[in-house]
Amino acid sequence: MNIQAMMKQAQKMQKDMMNAKEEIDNTTFEGKSSFVTVEMKGSKELTKVKIEAETIESDEIEMLEDMILVAVNEASKKVDEMTEQKMGKYTQGMPGLF
Repeated sequence: MNIQAMMKQAQKMQKDMMNAKEEIDNTTFEGKSSFVTVEMKGSKELTKVKIEAETIESDEIEMLEDMILVAVNEASKKVDEMTEQKMGKYTQGMPGLF
């Protein structure tokens, strides 16, 4: 294979990787924990927090904080899973690249 063909293949792979990353960044992921729901973009930007207020009492603030933490971490894990699924084929042997 000549160098020009290799460069063309590398450019195509780079374009494919950027398209996959853009798709992930624009996808919304949801995490739930009891009466807390959060949404975040694939870029891990938190975009929404919803609390079912009718189910919480004023003395349960600490529990609510824990529920938000669990929901955010769940959504973040989903981002990581999709990133690995979509980008893993490009980063074989190079973990943590994205």
